[in-house]
Amino acid sequence: MFAVVKTGGKQYRVSEEQKLLVEKLDGDAGARVALDQVLMIGEEGAKPAVGDPLVEKAVVFAEVVRQTRGEKVVVFKKKRRRNYRRKAGHRQNLTLIKVLKIAADGKAPAKKAVKKSKAPVAEAAADGEK
Repeated sequence: MFAVVKTGGKQYRVSEEQKLLVEKLDGDAGARVALDQVLMIGEEGAKPAVGDPLVEKAVVFAEVVRQTRGEKVVVFKKKRRRNYRRKAGHRQNLTLIKVLKIAADGKAPAKKAVKKSKAPVAEAAADGEK
């Protein structure tokens, strides 16, 4: 299954378990985000559902992997014979996301149960007695 989503003024074709570098989204690593501007949903061998302009109730759920910055772009302006030169640099803020689920019905994926590690209680009690 794949979807075409719009985020940061750009359109991306995504599929489940895909990692994608997009314009900055709010959230720290591990945060879940919902991309609700879905333009198209399709499956291999089937006719895709195209929105007008968006597909109703469709949502792509993703998890923020990390916040990062892009490569530096150098902007250089010059006017010849005018002693005018300006040099500036820019690094775009980006977010690396991992697509968890493409939901045509808008239902969020179930959060994975976090397995709690059992701390050695006997050792902690023994340290308190000393």
